[in-house]
Amino acid sequence: MKKSGLYIAIGVIVFIGMVVYSTLGLRRHRVEVCMEFNGRTNCRTAAGETPERARTAAIQNACALISSGVGDSIACQNKPPVSMKTLD
Repeated sequence: MKKSGLYIAIGVIVFIGMVVYSTLGLRRHRVEVCMEFNGRTNCRTAAGETPERARTAAIQNACALISSGVGDSIACQNKPPVSMKTLD
């Protein structure tokens, strides 16, 4: 009975280690993007495993707060950013 408990404890520790490692590994690149839409401006920072994913997430987050509805959100996301900074 004691061996099975030890194996379970080791398994839990390995699992937690894998989750922490994979979570931290996804945030290698940070980007700050400022978007302007319909006279409103918003800047957001996002992180991702690639610069492009971080940029996309930052654009989506910025546009979510300055647009209303799906159509406006898509139109905002299709515009080029007003500014973009890499925060690596």
